[in-house]
Amino acid sequence: MPTLVEVNRATDTRIRREVVGQMLDYAANAARYWPAALLRRSFEDTCAKDGRSLEEAYGELLGDQDDRSAEDFWTMVEERLAAGQMRLLFVADQIPLELRAIVEFLNRQLRQTDVYAVELTQYRGGGDLRVLVPRVHGEVATAAKSPSGHRTTRRTTRADMDAAIASRPDPDVRRTATTLLDHAASEGRLECGTAKYRSMRIYYRVSGRDVPVATLSLREDPAKDDLSFSFGSITYHLGRERAAAFAASLPNLPGLAERLEALPAKDYKGWPYVFLTALAAEPSAVEGVLSAIQQLVDGQEPSA
Repeated sequence: MPTLVEVNRATDTRIRREVVGQMLDYAANAARYWPAALLRRSFEDTCAKDGRSLEEAYGELLGDQDDRSAEDFWTMVEERLAAGQMRLLFVADQIPLELRAIVEFLNRQLRQTDVYAVELTQYRGGGDLRVLVPRVHGEVATAAKSPSGHRTTRRTTRADMDAAIASRPDPDVRRTATTLLDHAASEGRLECGTAKYRSMRIYYRVSGRDVPVATLSLREDPAKDDLSFSFGSITYHLGRERAAAFAASLPNLPGLAERLEALPAKDYKGWPYVFLTALAAEPSAVEGVLSAIQQLVDGQEPSA
């Protein structure tokens, strides 16, 4: 369901009327502003910058409908925008009564579009503690309309990963996966994956920014468990030169070496991967991968 979001502070006097007109302008002309090709390109560029594989991202969007291609998905999005089948969100720290009344009126009148006002009240505690408490207005008016269904996404936790690792029959694979996750947890950070299989994205702090470096994926078939490297995000955040240096520093492993050789032709924006079985079969391979990551973390910005 295409969702348009307008964010304002309550102190901005435009929140009472002007932002409503702006939002309706977006909604009325959405199909003209955002054709499917533009939306798809923007989405895939964002995935590359965030170090997220397209397989995982499309898996979350398409859900269990594996027979639906990405082309079909974006065509459907474009058609919904053209038909006015969308969700409009007004988000602010405080929702004025006038805006709440407009939202409820629009929600009663618009049959294809759901309209909500989301009030995010902020509370601060000791130190850096900050809590945002949402309150949604407009739900009562929406209840009488047909639901604009959505798929609930389950996020993989470290406990999920550990349980899957424990089920792997090869002790070297178990050791390899655990070593990779432990290193990321202590030297970088882990982010829960949202694919149908268990996965976690691995971030490291490089040159003052959190860079997605790799994703560890545990599949339904353990033979297909893999570690994939986020060269799209590495190139975006650190530049082509450092991405090339990182590729050159990775160990020479079956399958991975060939995929790394293809990176220059892809402008270092690919997702080369290595199966965990291949990684575990070489005694020093895990240490080689972690050494390459450490070199990336410790490396200096390339000179201009």
